[in-house]
Amino acid sequence: MSATTALPSAPASLPSYLEPLVPGVYAIDTAFQRDHFDACFLIVNGGRAAFVDTGTRLALPRLLGALAALGVPRDAVDWVIPTHVHLDHAGGVGPLMAELPSATMLVHPRGLRHMVDPSALWAGALAVYGEAEMRRSYGELMGVPESRAQVSSDEQRITVGGRTLRLIDTPGHARHHHCVWDEASAGWFTGDTFGLSYREFDDPERGAWIMPTSTPIQFEPDALRASIARMMAARPSRMYLTHYSVVGRDAADVERLAALLVAQIDEMEAIALRLKDAPDRHVALKRELLALYQRRAIEHCGERMPPTRVAALLAMDVELNAQGLGVWLDRKDRPAP
Repeated sequence: MSATTALPSAPASLPSYLEPLVPGVYAIDTAFQRDHFDACFLIVNGGRAAFVDTGTRLALPRLLGALAALGVPRDAVDWVIPTHVHLDHAGGVGPLMAELPSATMLVHPRGLRHMVDPSALWAGALAVYGEAEMRRSYGELMGVPESRAQVSSDEQRITVGGRTLRLIDTPGHARHHHCVWDEASAGWFTGDTFGLSYREFDDPERGAWIMPTSTPIQFEPDALRASIARMMAARPSRMYLTHYSVVGRDAADVERLAALLVAQIDEMEAIALRLKDAPDRHVALKRELLALYQRRAIEHCGERMPPTRVAALLAMDVELNAQGLGVWLDRKDRPAP
Protein backbone atom coordinates (compact mmCIF):
# COMPACT_ATOMS: atom_id res chain seq x y z
CA MET A 1 0.00 0.00 0.00
CA SER A 2 1.36 3.41 -0.87
CA ALA A 3 1.58 6.10 1.76
CA THR A 4 -1.83 7.74 1.99
CA THR A 5 -3.13 9.55 5.01
CA ALA A 6 -6.18 11.52 5.96
CA LEU A 7 -5.34 15.19 6.24
CA PRO A 8 -5.55 16.46 8.84
CA SER A 9 -5.23 13.42 11.07
CA ALA A 10 -8.58 11.93 12.00
CA PRO A 11 -9.69 13.00 15.49
CA ALA A 12 -9.88 10.37 18.20
CA SER A 13 -13.68 10.62 18.36
CA LEU A 14 -15.79 10.54 15.20
CA PRO A 15 -19.56 10.65 14.75
CA SER A 16 -21.17 7.23 15.02
CA TYR A 17 -22.12 7.33 11.33
CA LEU A 18 -18.51 7.86 10.17
CA GLU A 19 -16.22 4.81 10.09
CA PRO A 20 -12.52 4.82 9.14
CA LEU A 21 -11.80 1.76 6.96
CA VAL A 22 -8.21 2.06 5.75
CA PRO A 23 -5.92 5.12 5.75
CA GLY A 24 -7.73 7.85 3.86
CA VAL A 25 -11.02 5.99 3.27
CA TYR A 26 -14.14 6.47 5.39
CA ALA A 27 -17.62 4.94 5.19
CA ILE A 28 -20.58 7.19 5.96
CA ASP A 29 -23.84 5.52 6.99
CA THR A 30 -26.45 7.53 5.07
CA ALA A 31 -29.36 6.33 7.29
CA PHE A 32 -31.38 5.25 4.25
CA GLN A 33 -34.07 2.74 5.36
CA ARG A 34 -32.14 1.51 8.42
CA ASP A 35 -28.70 1.64 10.02
CA HIS A 36 -25.91 -0.18 8.21
CA PHE A 37 -27.90 -0.52 4.99
CA ASP A 38 -26.61 2.23 2.69
CA ALA A 39 -23.12 3.76 2.69
CA CYS A 40 -21.21 6.33 0.76
CA PHE A 41 -17.46 6.78 0.91
CA LEU A 42 -15.16 9.71 1.53
CA ILE A 43 -11.57 9.58 0.30
CA VAL A 44 -9.16 12.07 1.88
CA ASN A 45 -5.57 12.41 0.73
CA GLY A 46 -2.96 15.12 0.47
CA GLY A 47 -5.35 17.84 1.53
CA ARG A 48 -7.97 16.96 -1.11
CA ALA A 49 -11.08 14.78 -0.99
CA ALA A 50 -13.66 12.91 -3.06
CA PHE A 51 -17.03 11.30 -2.41
CA VAL A 52 -18.04 8.01 -4.03
CA ASP A 53 -21.85 7.75 -3.92
CA THR A 54 -23.89 10.08 -1.73
CA GLY A 55 -27.03 8.31 -0.56
CA THR A 56 -30.23 10.33 -0.84
CA ARG A 57 -30.78 14.04 -0.31
CA LEU A 58 -31.64 13.26 3.29
CA ALA A 59 -28.03 12.14 3.87
CA LEU A 60 -26.65 15.64 3.22
CA PRO A 61 -26.21 16.61 6.90
CA ARG A 62 -24.11 13.50 7.48
CA LEU A 63 -21.96 14.07 4.39
CA LEU A 64 -21.19 17.62 5.42
CA GLY A 65 -20.82 16.49 9.03
CA ALA A 66 -18.18 13.97 7.97
CA LEU A 67 -16.13 16.71 6.34
CA ALA A 68 -16.42 18.87 9.45
CA ALA A 69 -15.49 15.99 11.77
CA LEU A 70 -12.34 15.29 9.74
CA GLY A 71 -11.43 18.96 9.40
CA VAL A 72 -11.76 18.87 5.60
CA PRO A 73 -12.86 22.21 4.11
CA ARG A 74 -15.75 22.00 1.67
CA ASP A 75 -13.65 23.59 -1.06
CA ALA A 76 -11.10 20.76 -0.70
CA VAL A 77 -13.50 18.25 -2.30
CA ASP A 78 -12.52 17.78 -5.95
CA TRP A 79 -14.86 14.97 -7.04
CA VAL A 80 -18.35 13.63 -6.40
CA ILE A 81 -18.62 10.25 -8.13
CA PRO A 82 -21.96 8.40 -8.18
CA THR A 83 -21.34 4.79 -9.20
CA HIS A 84 -24.71 4.90 -10.97
CA VAL A 85 -27.84 7.03 -10.86
CA HIS A 86 -30.18 4.90 -8.73
CA LEU A 87 -31.48 7.23 -6.03
CA ASP A 88 -30.02 5.40 -3.03
CA HIS A 89 -26.61 6.05 -4.59
CA ALA A 90 -27.05 9.38 -6.35
CA GLY A 91 -30.14 11.12 -4.98
CA GLY A 92 -27.95 13.40 -2.88
CA VAL A 93 -25.50 14.39 -5.62
CA GLY A 94 -27.22 17.66 -6.59
CA PRO A 95 -27.64 19.02 -3.04
CA LEU A 96 -24.08 17.97 -2.13
CA MET A 97 -22.59 19.62 -5.21
CA ALA A 98 -24.37 22.85 -4.25
CA GLU A 99 -22.35 22.85 -1.00
CA LEU A 100 -18.97 22.05 -2.57
CA PRO A 101 -17.69 25.00 -4.61
CA SER A 102 -14.67 23.26 -6.15
CA ALA A 103 -16.13 19.83 -6.89
CA THR A 104 -16.81 18.23 -10.27
CA MET A 105 -19.37 15.46 -10.62
CA LEU A 106 -17.97 12.46 -12.49
CA VAL A 107 -20.75 10.21 -13.81
CA HIS A 108 -21.14 7.37 -16.31
CA PRO A 109 -22.01 8.74 -19.77
CA ARG A 110 -25.41 7.03 -19.69
CA GLY A 111 -26.23 8.75 -16.41
CA LEU A 112 -25.29 12.34 -17.22
CA ARG A 113 -28.68 13.51 -18.46
CA HIS A 114 -30.39 12.14 -15.36
CA MET A 115 -28.03 14.00 -13.05
CA VAL A 116 -28.45 17.26 -14.93
CA ASP A 117 -32.23 16.88 -15.16
CA PRO A 118 -33.50 14.32 -12.62
CA SER A 119 -37.18 14.64 -13.60
CA ALA A 120 -37.23 11.24 -15.32
CA LEU A 121 -35.60 9.61 -12.29
CA TRP A 122 -38.21 11.17 -10.04
CA ALA A 123 -41.10 10.11 -12.29
CA GLY A 124 -39.87 6.53 -12.52
CA ALA A 125 -39.39 6.17 -8.79
CA LEU A 126 -42.69 7.95 -8.10
CA ALA A 127 -44.53 5.36 -10.16
CA VAL A 128 -43.08 2.59 -8.00
CA TYR A 129 -43.14 4.11 -4.51
CA GLY A 130 -45.78 6.88 -4.54
CA GLU A 131 -45.51 10.49 -3.44
CA ALA A 132 -45.52 9.92 0.33
CA GLU A 133 -42.74 7.32 0.27
CA MET A 134 -40.64 9.40 -2.12
CA ARG A 135 -40.78 12.39 0.24
CA ARG A 136 -40.11 10.21 3.29
CA SER A 137 -37.19 8.17 1.93
CA TYR A 138 -35.61 10.29 -0.80
CA GLY A 139 -36.53 13.96 -0.49
CA GLU A 140 -36.63 16.27 -3.48
CA LEU A 141 -34.11 15.83 -6.28
CA MET A 142 -31.82 18.61 -7.50
CA GLY A 143 -30.00 18.71 -10.83
CA VAL A 144 -26.30 19.39 -11.25
CA PRO A 145 -25.28 22.23 -13.59
CA GLU A 146 -23.85 20.68 -16.75
CA SER A 147 -20.87 23.02 -16.47
CA ARG A 148 -19.88 21.18 -13.27
CA ALA A 149 -20.37 17.68 -14.67
CA GLN A 150 -17.96 15.36 -16.45
CA VAL A 151 -18.60 11.96 -17.98
CA SER A 152 -16.26 9.11 -17.18
CA SER A 153 -14.52 6.95 -19.75
CA ASP A 154 -13.45 3.35 -19.47
CA GLU A 155 -9.97 3.09 -17.90
CA GLN A 156 -10.00 6.78 -16.96
CA ARG A 157 -7.66 7.80 -14.17
CA ILE A 158 -8.09 10.72 -11.81
CA THR A 159 -6.23 11.77 -8.67
CA VAL A 160 -7.24 12.87 -5.18
CA GLY A 161 -4.28 14.69 -3.67
CA GLY A 162 -1.95 12.40 -5.61
CA ARG A 163 -3.91 9.21 -4.86
CA THR A 164 -4.83 7.47 -8.13
CA LEU A 165 -8.37 6.30 -8.83
CA ARG A 166 -9.21 4.26 -11.95
CA LEU A 167 -12.72 4.00 -13.38
CA ILE A 168 -14.07 1.15 -15.50
CA ASP A 169 -17.42 0.52 -17.17
CA THR A 170 -19.27 -2.21 -15.24
CA PRO A 171 -22.70 -3.06 -16.71
CA GLY A 172 -24.81 -5.91 -15.39
CA HIS A 173 -26.65 -4.26 -12.53
CA ALA A 174 -27.23 -1.14 -14.62
CA ARG A 175 -25.89 0.07 -17.94
CA HIS A 176 -25.03 3.43 -16.36
CA HIS A 177 -22.67 1.89 -13.81
CA HIS A 178 -18.95 2.37 -13.36
CA CYS A 179 -16.71 1.14 -10.55
CA VAL A 180 -13.70 2.87 -9.03
CA TRP A 181 -10.36 1.21 -8.26
CA ASP A 182 -8.32 2.65 -5.41
CA GLU A 183 -4.75 1.66 -6.11
CA ALA A 184 -3.55 2.63 -2.62
CA SER A 185 -5.81 0.19 -0.78
CA ALA A 186 -6.16 -2.40 -3.57
CA GLY A 187 -9.93 -2.06 -3.36
CA TRP A 188 -12.89 -1.39 -5.63
CA PHE A 189 -15.74 0.97 -4.87
CA THR A 190 -18.35 -1.33 -6.37
CA GLY A 191 -21.73 0.39 -6.08
CA ASP A 192 -24.07 -2.55 -6.70
CA THR A 193 -21.95 -4.51 -9.21
CA PHE A 194 -20.38 -6.67 -6.49
CA GLY A 195 -23.69 -7.27 -4.78
CA LEU A 196 -24.96 -6.71 -1.24
CA SER A 197 -23.37 -7.75 2.04
CA TYR A 198 -25.05 -6.73 5.27
CA ARG A 199 -23.10 -6.80 8.48
CA GLU A 200 -25.80 -8.80 10.29
CA PHE A 201 -24.67 -11.83 8.25
CA ASP A 202 -20.99 -11.58 9.23
CA ASP A 203 -19.53 -14.69 10.83
CA PRO A 204 -16.50 -14.41 13.15
CA GLU A 205 -14.77 -17.30 11.41
CA ARG A 206 -16.16 -17.33 7.87
CA GLY A 207 -16.29 -13.57 7.37
CA ALA A 208 -18.88 -11.80 5.22
CA TRP A 209 -21.78 -13.25 3.26
CA ILE A 210 -22.83 -11.72 -0.05
CA MET A 211 -25.71 -11.85 -2.56
CA PRO A 212 -26.38 -10.30 -5.98
CA THR A 213 -28.77 -7.45 -6.69
CA SER A 214 -30.93 -7.53 -9.83
CA THR A 215 -32.83 -4.31 -9.05
CA PRO A 216 -34.89 -3.20 -12.07
CA ILE A 217 -34.57 -2.32 -14.82
CA GLN A 218 -31.25 -3.23 -16.46
CA PHE A 219 -30.16 -6.53 -14.91
CA GLU A 220 -28.08 -8.52 -17.41
CA PRO A 221 -26.49 -11.66 -15.95
CA ASP A 222 -23.86 -12.20 -18.65
CA ALA A 223 -22.69 -8.60 -18.40
CA LEU A 224 -22.66 -8.78 -14.61
CA ARG A 225 -20.50 -11.90 -14.58
CA ALA A 226 -18.10 -10.22 -17.01
CA SER A 227 -17.90 -7.07 -14.87
CA ILE A 228 -17.13 -9.11 -11.76
CA ALA A 229 -14.41 -11.02 -13.63
CA ARG A 230 -12.90 -7.75 -14.81
CA MET A 231 -12.72 -6.37 -11.29
CA MET A 232 -11.25 -9.61 -9.98
CA ALA A 233 -8.44 -9.42 -12.56
CA ALA A 234 -6.96 -6.62 -10.43
CA ARG A 235 -6.57 -9.05 -7.49
CA PRO A 236 -8.41 -6.82 -5.02
CA SER A 237 -7.84 -7.21 -1.30
CA ARG A 238 -11.14 -5.54 -0.35
CA MET A 239 -14.39 -4.30 -1.86
CA TYR A 240 -16.20 -1.13 -0.77
CA LEU A 241 -19.94 -1.86 -1.13
CA THR A 242 -22.67 0.74 -0.95
CA HIS A 243 -24.75 -1.98 0.77
CA TYR A 244 -22.81 -2.17 3.08
CA SER A 245 -19.27 -0.88 3.75
CA VAL A 246 -16.08 -2.88 3.28
CA VAL A 247 -15.82 -6.65 2.75
CA GLY A 248 -12.82 -8.91 2.19
CA ARG A 249 -10.11 -9.82 4.67
CA ASP A 250 -7.53 -10.32 1.89
CA ALA A 251 -7.36 -11.26 -1.79
CA ALA A 252 -8.29 -14.89 -1.11
CA ASP A 253 -11.36 -13.84 0.83
CA VAL A 254 -12.48 -11.54 -2.00
CA GLU A 255 -12.10 -14.52 -4.35
CA ARG A 256 -14.41 -16.50 -2.07
CA LEU A 257 -17.00 -13.74 -2.14
CA ALA A 258 -16.79 -13.43 -5.92
CA ALA A 259 -17.33 -17.18 -6.35
CA LEU A 260 -20.36 -17.06 -4.05
CA LEU A 261 -21.74 -14.08 -5.93
CA VAL A 262 -21.37 -15.66 -9.36
CA ALA A 263 -22.86 -18.95 -8.17
CA GLN A 264 -25.97 -17.11 -7.00
CA ILE A 265 -26.23 -15.14 -10.25
CA ASP A 266 -26.28 -18.50 -12.02
CA GLU A 267 -28.97 -19.78 -9.66
CA MET A 268 -31.07 -16.63 -10.01
CA GLU A 269 -30.92 -16.86 -13.79
CA ALA A 270 -31.96 -20.51 -13.68
CA ILE A 271 -34.88 -19.72 -11.34
CA ALA A 272 -36.08 -16.93 -13.61
CA LEU A 273 -35.95 -19.04 -16.76
CA ARG A 274 -37.78 -21.90 -15.05
CA LEU A 275 -40.55 -19.57 -13.89
CA LYS A 276 -40.78 -17.49 -17.06
CA ASP A 277 -44.32 -18.59 -17.87
CA ALA A 278 -45.49 -19.39 -14.35
CA PRO A 279 -48.86 -18.05 -13.20
CA ASP A 280 -48.37 -15.31 -10.60
CA ARG A 281 -44.77 -15.15 -11.77
CA HIS A 282 -43.72 -12.32 -9.47
CA VAL A 283 -44.99 -14.14 -6.39
CA ALA A 284 -43.24 -17.32 -7.53
CA LEU A 285 -39.99 -15.45 -8.15
CA LYS A 286 -40.08 -13.92 -4.68
CA ARG A 287 -40.73 -17.31 -3.09
CA GLU A 288 -37.88 -19.03 -4.93
CA LEU A 289 -35.40 -16.19 -4.44
CA LEU A 290 -36.10 -16.05 -0.72
CA ALA A 291 -35.58 -19.79 -0.46
CA LEU A 292 -32.25 -19.45 -2.29
CA TYR A 293 -31.00 -16.65 -0.03
CA GLN A 294 -32.20 -18.40 3.12
CA ARG A 295 -30.35 -21.56 2.17
CA ARG A 296 -27.17 -19.71 1.29
CA ALA A 297 -27.25 -17.43 4.34
CA ILE A 298 -27.91 -20.26 6.75
CA GLU A 299 -25.09 -22.30 5.20
CA HIS A 300 -22.84 -19.37 6.06
CA CYS A 301 -24.24 -18.27 9.43
CA GLY A 302 -25.60 -21.46 10.93
CA GLU A 303 -28.34 -21.59 13.55
CA ARG A 304 -27.89 -18.00 14.70
CA MET A 305 -29.60 -16.84 11.47
CA PRO A 306 -33.07 -18.47 11.35
CA PRO A 307 -35.09 -18.29 8.11
CA THR A 308 -37.46 -15.70 9.54
CA ARG A 309 -34.55 -13.36 10.30
CA VAL A 310 -33.20 -13.76 6.76
CA ALA A 311 -36.65 -12.97 5.38
CA ALA A 312 -36.94 -9.83 7.50
CA LEU A 313 -33.51 -8.49 6.61
CA LEU A 314 -33.86 -9.19 2.89
CA ALA A 315 -37.53 -8.31 2.34
CA MET A 316 -36.80 -5.23 0.22
CA ASP A 317 -34.04 -6.94 -1.76
CA VAL A 318 -36.19 -10.00 -2.53
CA GLU A 319 -38.95 -7.73 -3.84
CA LEU A 320 -36.58 -5.66 -6.00
CA ASN A 321 -34.63 -8.67 -7.27
CA ALA A 322 -37.87 -10.36 -8.32
CA GLN A 323 -38.95 -7.21 -10.13
CA GLY A 324 -35.61 -7.00 -11.90
CA LEU A 325 -35.69 -10.62 -13.00
CA GLY A 326 -39.20 -10.11 -14.34
CA VAL A 327 -38.08 -7.12 -16.43
CA TRP A 328 -35.11 -9.15 -17.70
CA LEU A 329 -37.37 -12.03 -18.74
CA ASP A 330 -39.77 -9.72 -20.57
CA ARG A 331 -36.92 -7.99 -22.36
CA LYS A 332 -35.49 -11.34 -23.48
CA ASP A 333 -38.78 -12.13 -25.26
CA ARG A 334 -38.89 -8.89 -27.22
CA PRO A 335 -37.70 -8.95 -30.85
CA ALA A 336 -34.31 -7.34 -31.37
CA PRO A 337 -34.65 -3.79 -32.74
